[in-house]
Amino acid sequence: MKYLVTGGAGFIGSHLVDLLVKEGHFVTSLDNFSTGSSKNTAHLRENSNFRSIKGNILDLDFISNKFEDVDRVIHLAASVGVLNIVGNPLSSLLTNINGTHNVLELCNRYQKPVLIASSSEIYGKNTEAKLHERSNRIIGSPQITRWSYSDAKAIDEHLALAMHHELGLEARIVRLFNTVGPRQSDKYGMVLPKLVKSALLNEPLIVHGDGRQKRSFGHVLDIVKAIYLIDCSPETIGTPVNIGVENEISIYELANLIISVTKSKSTIELHSHKDIFGDNFEDMDRRFPDTSLLQQFTGWVPERSLLDIINDISNEIRARNLL
Repeated sequence: MKYLVTGGAGFIGSHLVDLLVKEGHFVTSLDNFSTGSSKNTAHLRENSNFRSIKGNILDLDFISNKFEDVDRVIHLAASVGVLNIVGNPLSSLLTNINGTHNVLELCNRYQKPVLIASSSEIYGKNTEAKLHERSNRIIGSPQITRWSYSDAKAIDEHLALAMHHELGLEARIVRLFNTVGPRQSDKYGMVLPKLVKSALLNEPLIVHGDGRQKRSFGHVLDIVKAIYLIDCSPETIGTPVNIGVENEISIYELANLIISVTKSKSTIELHSHKDIFGDNFEDMDRRFPDTSLLQQFTGWVPERSLLDIINDISNEIRARNLL
């Protein structure tokens, strides 16, 4: 197959590119390198099954012909990260809505199957025991900038589903829960690499709020495998599917675990959300995925633990001299 991956130089995108190339596919990465990095795919530069194109999904004229000579499209390009969304709400909205519309429009024009990456942010402040694909969205006020990302991703899903139902576009949607691992930047509020880096430097680990908020973390290598399996399944067309790991840990417990694993001398400091993000932020106490639909469609189960994640991030930070 010939794949086009938007955001292919990003954290998740570059790992997906690696998997697709390993599976024998030819992959074109389209990325504007705003949050992604050419370093993430540098090891593929001499590989005849890979090419990288610098381009912005908002530039419809430039990207249009990139969709003609491919078999499938996986759309990961987006404005991501809490700090990025809160700090740049307008550009984030335009990228996440207009950019996705451009990709879907071109996939429909050239009749290319497309998979778009949505987010667990879709569910907002819903803290039910397990979030399944039909769980309600519980979103805060529009004055709280943080929820603009959730709204944008919901619009992306509506666009994809409407084009599927009305125009026959072969569209798939994945809702990604917290995905972590090597190549993830500690910028933009990404919690796990930031905590691990602080621990390796023996600096205080800054935990937002009271630290009791709970999350589940999936290793990026497990997550991209799930994305690939969903893209290969005919049953997943027109059906949003959660991708995440059914484990759970509070952020305070996570910080303590990182200190233990890295044998750090760090302490933990609690900082209020207002001190970090101002008034344009709300957090949720819990976000836990129901992955039964994913398992039903693909048989996927995660292979890596939270300890594997911490060790892999620590090893990469040391190997790449990122301290």
